[in-house]
Amino acid sequence: MTLFQIDHFHVAYPGQSDWAVEDVSFSLEPGERLGLVGESGCGKSTLGRAALRLMPSGTRLEGSANFEDESILEFSPQRLRHFRGEAVSLVFQDPMTRLDPLMTIGDHCVETVLAHQPQLSKQAAKDKAIATLAAVNIPSDRWNQYPHEFSGGMRQRVAIALALLLDPKLIVADEPTTSLDVTVSAQILQELTRLCQERNMALILISHDLALVAEYCDRVAVMYRGKLVELGPVQSVMYQPQHAYTRSLLLAAQQLHVEGGQQISLAKTTATTQPLLKIAHLKKHYVLEQNFISRLFSQQSGLTIKAVDDVSLSLYPGEILGLVGESGCGKSTLSRTILQLIRPTSGTVEFCGTDLATLSGSALLRQRREIQMIFQDPHACLNPMMTVGRGIADPLLIHRLATPAAATKQVHAMLERVGLTPTADYFQRFPGDLSGGQQQRVAIARALILQPKLLICDEPVSMLDASVQAQVLELMLTLKKEFDLTYLFITHDLWVARYLCDRIAVMQKGKIVEIGPTEALFTQPQHPYTQTLLQAAPLLAKQAS
Repeated sequence: MTLFQIDHFHVAYPGQSDWAVEDVSFSLEPGERLGLVGESGCGKSTLGRAALRLMPSGTRLEGSANFEDESILEFSPQRLRHFRGEAVSLVFQDPMTRLDPLMTIGDHCVETVLAHQPQLSKQAAKDKAIATLAAVNIPSDRWNQYPHEFSGGMRQRVAIALALLLDPKLIVADEPTTSLDVTVSAQILQELTRLCQERNMALILISHDLALVAEYCDRVAVMYRGKLVELGPVQSVMYQPQHAYTRSLLLAAQQLHVEGGQQISLAKTTATTQPLLKIAHLKKHYVLEQNFISRLFSQQSGLTIKAVDDVSLSLYPGEILGLVGESGCGKSTLSRTILQLIRPTSGTVEFCGTDLATLSGSALLRQRREIQMIFQDPHACLNPMMTVGRGIADPLLIHRLATPAAATKQVHAMLERVGLTPTADYFQRFPGDLSGGQQQRVAIARALILQPKLLICDEPVSMLDASVQAQVLELMLTLKKEFDLTYLFITHDLWVARYLCDRIAVMQKGKIVEIGPTEALFTQPQHPYTQTLLQAAPLLAKQAS
């Protein structure tokens, strides 16, 4: 019996006349793994949610969606509640949409189990939860911690564990590894596919990472502008694509995976060249304070987490330095410490010969004009109440670098540079009206509007599909040359790092364990951890062999 089937399925958002998903049909057998790929905004996430009836009220649905020959569209609220979780689980791209900041990780798990299996004792529910968390590499000593105490990657592991708790027949995973490094990404997808095989559980993997889909899925469905344009076995779609859009996606992805990538000439790092940024013995330690009872019975004052542990490195003018490492290794903490968004425990951060750690107030604000940051999550720097145009113009107005009229002109030019056209349309829109990929382009435009000397890029393309990734990276290379920019590029995608970076620094547990020219690091990695990272990264070019 077919597990899941949709026929001539249409979806339109409330108040919208155009279909977000138009006339899509496919079926899924028990234990089958289907990859759903396409660019940001193509409707793949909408399709996944609509098929599980997770859309806002007022959404128009047409066609049929059946699970084990029952119509999902006709489920009662009670039937729908059991269906979600017990039959089908959804793993969201952003784990915070599923995690309550006021509940511990343990409480999340126990509540999920007991809500659907009330016959179990609390201890039995806890035992089951601990075993499931262990499967996604979360140790039991994190049981009483809250979501904000986990890194982005760790939160996503919790979300995946919650999806697995009830042994569903189908998991719909919407970009489940976007925020994860390659080693954890590989572990989780290996675990998911192993579970699929053992329990005859089906998987719909929604992703923009074609290499990932090629490695872990049986079939691939390609979406473009709300329509399903190609569907077939992995081998035929990946290596004999029929549709022009599929061919363009593959071309963009393979461009990032070719030997050597699009590297520009390495900036001269001779003894006579002064580094633009020089970090020396930088440390950022956090002390986890114990509660009163723990302090009463323990001689220890608290647990010290060494997020950044004695890091020294130099970044030279015109260089692109990649910083790679697994989630929670300290990459983002290091970037924020460089900017003095987080004050270091000790060490120095010299930018153009000035130690930023000694600056305060207006002096630091002036220096920040020269150093800008692109965050992984565009929500971190986009005000949802401001139009896109106002949000990008804001840094110019804050630093009094342009009149409102001149700022508007610059914003339109920058919108065009990042591919948001017609600019007049995007200028007036709000971040909430844009797809994730479009929001990230706005964030990039906002960071570039001040024409800084140094751009710290914290996973700036991890949420983008392959074709947009390639466009943004090309744009960053063009802008680098045009404005004489220098980049510190933080990523967990080794192929993006290879494509873009001159040198790469590998970070593990707060320390830089290896640093060197990109090609040397890829072809002759010295540190065992670097070797592990490279072995875990899926490579599209390998698939054809």
